[in-house]
This record gives sequence, structure tokens and C-alpha cells, in this order.
Amino acid sequence: MILSKAPQLTDEQLEEVQRIVGEFGCAIQVIKGANRHVYAIIGDERSETMVNRLLGLDYVERVDRIESVYKLMNRQSALSSHQVKIGERVLGQEPVIMAGQCTIDPKNPQLFLETAAAVKEAGAHVIRGGVWKPRTSPHSFQGASESMEILIEARNQTGLPVIAEVMEERHLVVALEAEVDLLQIGTRNALNYSLLARIGMDTHQRGTPVLLKRGRHMGPIDEFIAAAEYIVAGGNPNVIFCPRGTMPALDGYRNHPDESITPLLKEKSWAPVVVDPSHAVGRSKYVPAASLAAIAYGADGVIVETHLEPRKGIGDDPKQSITPDVLRQLIRDVEALWPIQSRWR
Repeated sequence: MILSKAPQLTDEQLEEVQRIVGEFGCAIQVIKGANRHVYAIIGDERSETMVNRLLGLDYVERVDRIESVYKLMNRQSALSSHQVKIGERVLGQEPVIMAGQCTIDPKNPQLFLETAAAVKEAGAHVIRGGVWKPRTSPHSFQGASESMEILIEARNQTGLPVIAEVMEERHLVVALEAEVDLLQIGTRNALNYSLLARIGMDTHQRGTPVLLKRGRHMGPIDEFIAAAEYIVAGGNPNVIFCPRGTMPALDGYRNHPDESITPLLKEKSWAPVVVDPSHAVGRSKYVPAASLAAIAYGADGVIVETHLEPRKGIGDDPKQSITPDVLRQLIRDVEALWPIQSRWR
């Protein structure tokens, strides 16, 4: 990993660096950070001769070789000071609340738009809405592409950023054409390395933030971080970790709540953490306490399923969505807890 003395290399300097590493069978991936560019060496970077030649360039400050499966996501990497921004909020500086329906019902767009308005009124910062839905049964509602128009209309009406899950490259194309503000990678694609790499490459220029959920069957923390590495290695450093419950399930909860891994993630990586308590516990009555637990563990925000009339919802909304009134109180509680937890950040 190459760090230049200036915030970024000139075109001529980059060409020279690429020429040098190319002689050793390597390539350069440019990572556009918030304050400066980082130049990742792709390939076997162990050659002392290559490193010495790079250090001999008067515009190179240092060359870091990180002995880790995730070199870019590592807390010791040159991206360690990178900040992820959503709208006007910088993750880590103040809590970010994402809220909205699990699933957008294309047959009832007005209900989603009214929910979006209520979510904004409650104080949320991002609107979530399921356009396409990964379902266990092929007979369950899988979402609909026309729901993307409803999601974008909600953004137009509220002025809030929106987040949508993509499950395949076709979805990615639609979401990027709609200029979705955040992309979500769900638990079933948490280890879909080809999709993760494609998202990193396709969002390289625009830097769209990507919320990566933890797989239900995912084991080691390092595996989760390494999955995010695929996105950043593609050129987009705006990655957010999202614990959302794993297996085996706890009796009474939908999954095994895993908000407690937040400090472990932050110890190993610089990326922010936004926890999904709705899918972790799977019951609306448990969501407020699970949300506060996530903040207490050091999460930078939560993504909470919220519905104006949960009983009229589809997908998971009837059983795990909270109402906007509950969301409003939850946000107040998060804001009250934030300064207390910040002492330990």
C-alpha cells in the first residue's frame, strides 16, 4: 500500500508507480478516501527491490505492507482515518438512524410514502425500503423493480437519503441508475465475492456507501471484515459493517443477536458499524432494547424496520416493524445514550 506525500499522485506519477509494480507482476488499485487517495498494490508485494524502488521516488511518503488477509480494511492501513458520510452526517461523530418498511408494496405505494414522511418526522436520517427481497420460499413475494420508483419518490418528498438492497448485478444497475444513496448487501450475499467485487468496481467513481450485513452462518470476525475487503479493493472505501444476528437462533428471537461484536470490529478495522436489531430479534417489542444495546456496544447507528401500520405490511413488517411513535422515542433514547457511550470510543 503506497501513501504519497501529496493528497494524491499526478497522472504522470501514477503511471510511473504502475510501471514499477508492473515489472514485479503487480498492479495498482486507486482508493479515493475522504481526504486523500491510497494506492493499493494488488499482487505479491513482498519484493524488497520493488518496495525500495518505490521508496526512492521523492513523492512517495511510505509503503506499508500489512500481514493480514484484509490489508485495506485493517485498522493499521492508510485508510484508518477515512470517514463515511451519509447526507450531512459523518458516521462516528453522531448517531445515524435508518428506518422504514422491510418491503415496499407496489400495490400500495401511498402507504410507503406516508411511512417515509412519518419516519422523517420521527427524526430518522435515512429511509430504508425493500425493493427486491431474498426469501426462503420461492412462492413468497420477491419484491418488484417498480418499487424503486416508489423509493425514489419517497426521497423526493422527504429530502432524506434512501437505502436499498441489491442481490445481483441486474439490481445493481437499476439502483445505480436511480442514484440510490446507499446500497445494502444482505446476509445471503455476505460471502458472494463476485458480487461484492463488482459493487466495489461499479461504485468506484461515485463512492456510494455500501452497508454489508453479516451472514447468518458467518463465523469468524475476520471473515466478515475480509468480505468487506472485496468492496474496498474494487475502489470504494465507503463500507459500513452491519451485524444483524447469526445462527444458531436463540429461543424466542429470530436469530442470535450479535451487536456485541461491534467492539471487536472496531478493534480490527476502521469501518463504521450500523446494527440491524430488527432482524436480530425478529419481534417489534424487543427492538428498542436491542437498539440501545447496539449503541451501548459502540455502534455508530441502527437500521430499524418501521411501518406506519405494521399489520398492513408485507414481508417481515407485521411481526418486527415498530411504529413511528416508537421510533421517535427510540431516537430520543439513542441521543441520550450517545454522549455516555462516547466516553469509551
